[in-house]
Amino acid sequence: MYSVVLDHEAAAEAARHAAAARPTAPARIAPGAGAAAAPIIRRASRSAPSRALVDHAIAPLFGIGLLLVAWAAIAGRVPAFAGPRETLDAALALFADPFYTNGPNDMGIGWNLLYSLQRVGIGFGLAALVGIPAGFLIGRSRFASAASAPVVSLLRPVSPLAWLPIGLLVFKAADPAAIWVIFICSVWPMVLNTAQGVREVPQDYLNVARVLNLSEWKTATRILLPAVLPHILTGVRLAIGTAWLVTVAAEMLTGGIGIGFWVWDEWNNLSIPYILVAIVIIGVVGLLLEQALLWLARRLGHEAAR
Repeated sequence: MYSVVLDHEAAAEAARHAAAARPTAPARIAPGAGAAAAPIIRRASRSAPSRALVDHAIAPLFGIGLLLVAWAAIAGRVPAFAGPRETLDAALALFADPFYTNGPNDMGIGWNLLYSLQRVGIGFGLAALVGIPAGFLIGRSRFASAASAPVVSLLRPVSPLAWLPIGLLVFKAADPAAIWVIFICSVWPMVLNTAQGVREVPQDYLNVARVLNLSEWKTATRILLPAVLPHILTGVRLAIGTAWLVTVAAEMLTGGIGIGFWVWDEWNNLSIPYILVAIVIIGVVGLLLEQALLWLARRLGHEAAR
């Protein structure tokens, strides 16, 4: 009897091992279930392009449409305010001959825009030449960081136009004074972002430079610069926006040739449609400058990744 029980237990154990070794059959799918799942997958794959279309085309157009509606509503309530239609007519008249010259103080809007961009280029370029090396020095040297901290904290919050009288006093002319204002307001984002990027470089990178016995110049150009490049480009983007903003304000006060002075001159002539055209141009140029720097940042980022 005892042996029979053992035989039964051994047979049961063998059956369990055989069941575990046998491959499991695939789960049965109910008829029509696969056909029902396929549209769900297709709908999910179609949702990504639809979402991209909404985000990159429909939503921006909707925002611009709301702006035009609000603009037209304001123009309908304020008699002297030009609406979108009048502004478009003024723009077509301006761009019919944007580079005419009737004297030193009567030039087309194209010349005024080019003169403003020239001032931005000079002031911004000087700020980059000073600000980026200064940021490297502040980021690398603890003494330089401590010495510059009160100076930066004191001067950075000063309004851009507060520097204009100093420029007029020193340079005795409006054009270099405007460039001075662009420089002094563009240099801070480059200094601060570059210094922060240098401080965030991993210590392992600097240890490698120390092991290889690299000079300070080679350490800065071969190790620090590729690592700090994203921070530098962030500072450059912030600086170009500030530079373009300050240019228009400075030109309104200094006069001469430039888009800022052109806006102020049109206000003296009570040409509201022309002022609105200039506002749109200023916004578009600022957007293009920022997008150009974004493209440059992506390009340099791809090169560094290689």
